[in-house]
Amino acid sequence: MFRSFLHINLAVVLLLVSAVASADELSIDNIDGKAATQLEGSDARLQLIVTQTNDRGLQTDQSTAVTYVAAPEAIIAIDSDGLVTPLANGSVTVTATSPEGLSAQATLTVSGMDQSKPVSFHGQVTPIFTKLGCNGGGCHGKIAGQNGFRLSLLGFDPASDHRRLVSESRGRRVSIAAPQRSLLLQKTVGDLPHGGGARTDRDSYEYRVLRRWIAQGMPNDSGEIPQVTSIRVYPSVRRMLPSTQQQLAVIATYNDGTQEDVTRAAVYESNDSAMAEVTATGQVACADAVGDVAVMARYQGHVTVFRAEIPLAAETQMAATDFGKDWPVNAVDQQVHHKLASLGIPPSPLCDDATFLRRITLDLTGRMPTVEETQAFTADSAADKRERAIDQLLASDDYASFFARKWGVILRNRRTPGALQAQNMLFHHWLKESFRTNKPYDQLVSELLTARGTLYSNPAVAWFSQVKDQNERVEDISQLFLGQRIQCARCHHHPYEKWSQQDYAGLQAFFSTVATDNFDGQTTFINRIASPSARNPGNGQSVAPIGLDSEAKVIDQIDDPREELSRWMTAADNPFFAKSLANRYWKHFMGRGLVEPEDDMRVTNPPSNPELLDALAKHLIESGYDLQSLIRLICLSRTYNTSSQATDINVIDQRSYSRYYPKRMLAETLLDSIDTVTGSTTGFAGMPAGTKAVQLPDTGFNSYFLTVFGQPDSKTACECERSGEANLAQSLHLLNSEQIQQKLATANGRAVRLAKDTSRGADAKLNELYLTALSRKPTERELETALKYLGDQQASPEPWQDLIWALVNSKEFLFNH
Repeated sequence: MFRSFLHINLAVVLLLVSAVASADELSIDNIDGKAATQLEGSDARLQLIVTQTNDRGLQTDQSTAVTYVAAPEAIIAIDSDGLVTPLANGSVTVTATSPEGLSAQATLTVSGMDQSKPVSFHGQVTPIFTKLGCNGGGCHGKIAGQNGFRLSLLGFDPASDHRRLVSESRGRRVSIAAPQRSLLLQKTVGDLPHGGGARTDRDSYEYRVLRRWIAQGMPNDSGEIPQVTSIRVYPSVRRMLPSTQQQLAVIATYNDGTQEDVTRAAVYESNDSAMAEVTATGQVACADAVGDVAVMARYQGHVTVFRAEIPLAAETQMAATDFGKDWPVNAVDQQVHHKLASLGIPPSPLCDDATFLRRITLDLTGRMPTVEETQAFTADSAADKRERAIDQLLASDDYASFFARKWGVILRNRRTPGALQAQNMLFHHWLKESFRTNKPYDQLVSELLTARGTLYSNPAVAWFSQVKDQNERVEDISQLFLGQRIQCARCHHHPYEKWSQQDYAGLQAFFSTVATDNFDGQTTFINRIASPSARNPGNGQSVAPIGLDSEAKVIDQIDDPREELSRWMTAADNPFFAKSLANRYWKHFMGRGLVEPEDDMRVTNPPSNPELLDALAKHLIESGYDLQSLIRLICLSRTYNTSSQATDINVIDQRSYSRYYPKRMLAETLLDSIDTVTGSTTGFAGMPAGTKAVQLPDTGFNSYFLTVFGQPDSKTACECERSGEANLAQSLHLLNSEQIQQKLATANGRAVRLAKDTSRGADAKLNELYLTALSRKPTERELETALKYLGDQQASPEPWQDLIWALVNSKEFLFNH
């Protein structure tokens, strides 16, 4: 054996269960279906997973519910959670018995208990610092350390950690003569003041290992140090009932082929604590909720994910046949229907025509439909009218302007308040023309990444002008076009992903030959004739251009390396490109991404419906990256056409799209919509009269309304800059701000026009008002209430102002539903 810590050839894994069992069965699951598990050395630990399978094939975890008996005794110890620790050499049979009397057995073998081996600093001590949070970014792992003591972030540099522990501060942190008196141990157990408090106790495995390491003279590993190559979790996927638990086991595989149970050494995190929580020992507890949840397990720079699907209780479920008959054959609906049927969640019914038209018009053009559009659409009896409405909106100038605005914001088309800049205007118009002509997405991205020349000859270079720093370029393209937040890897290994400084430098090298020149007073972007490369700050080595998880290509120094970057990024087999865009557009239309946040698509943040994301990405690729084709696929699905009204059963669904999730209007759309309802206008410095907020070319216009309602500053490429959260300032602004009052009372505004209109009755004018604001006529109750409020003051603008004020403050108006 080459190391003193646990060396097992077998560990806990999946037991294949037949589709139909004759009765409930209990099993202790072992790797590769084999019966024996070997534990070697006194530091060995093994997590048993006991599974009960009923006659319908449903598996439930019984690891903490069963009673364990080991025979013969004194070979191993087993705690109530199923954790096995060795006591003496020998072979032992473990019997697990459930409260119902079901039982299962497994044979374990213990060896190496008579051998004393040095503690591995890399393999045992460093993971303890990670498990206890000592080397986290909020403690000693931050760049400046904590209280004069620094560790490498998450233990990515064990050699430096060993030197700092043993040699810094004259070795005061550890004491060979009296290990238990070491500052390291006394602060860890809380005997001495410690900002992080007590992290463990004297009876813990972690304390015993650290104490023994100090007593052995704080050795560092020598020779060939075993490296973890991967970790996996068992079970990887499980269907769980609400309010149930599942114990996890995590297995690490090393570069010599050996394996180790690291369940208690791994760090766990749930991606949705409202759905499920996970303990430090790897026990997942599902809430009384329905949907899916992922739990990340991290060990030695590697990550793996456990996924749980939580269906409705059997007595609440509705059979798939009860709600599947009106689903059209659509790639979106097939996957959503499959997920809902699996969870037993019925969808809401289809929305009505008026709701659909308002929804699709807001989503595609950032404006509300006109009264005439609503009346014509609701009167149309053709079966394909929704499809035709989508096509008409996609062909409109409003669509091109709205999506140019959307992309301009995340592509950092910004300026500080002041005079308009040609750069911002030209870039906005380039984007607008790209969407107007339905430029393929891969072509748009390629033109952006490889742009050269002047702003006037090629407006796409504006992005390089805005994002001047190579680091920002790497981070922006990764987040925007790949859904990978690689910022962490600039300084250290990504804590929740596999990306390293080497990966970061490989992307950085693609931009290493981009330069600027000055020609006729204009900045010109050129490609320098040079061998592209970047430096890995971790080891100082030169790195050639290479995409994430791809093979390096030899690039001639006279070629522009960005051309190779573009080819790699937009290739059909790129695992990130199409999925990133599909998820971004899915969130735009459905209110919640399949992955949230939409630009953080790491393996430890899996999609709520992986099959749906695959289907969307496949459609995008097969259509030739046709953005409008993807939009049609989403917007013509029954899923998008579903009502936002929840049923008694699906009201708890937050991730499976059993209904349309309402979303608040964007700041620009809300301002334009208020102008439309009140009959007022908002002026923007330097722009022609009548310019809408959604048509603005950049985010540099001084507008308190846009700021308070969450318009982003475009300082980053993250959609998270745009806030959709409600706050008190927004409520106060809508309720009683001077700006809103002026819009309500504007001369020749809607309130004044309605008051002066004597050619129609009040009911007809109220119909117009409701159609304008809500794209529907008032209900009988609403009409009766409004008429009563107007009374004999119909010729006065004040009561009309009050009615308009009430409408623009209603949730139905403020949200796209």
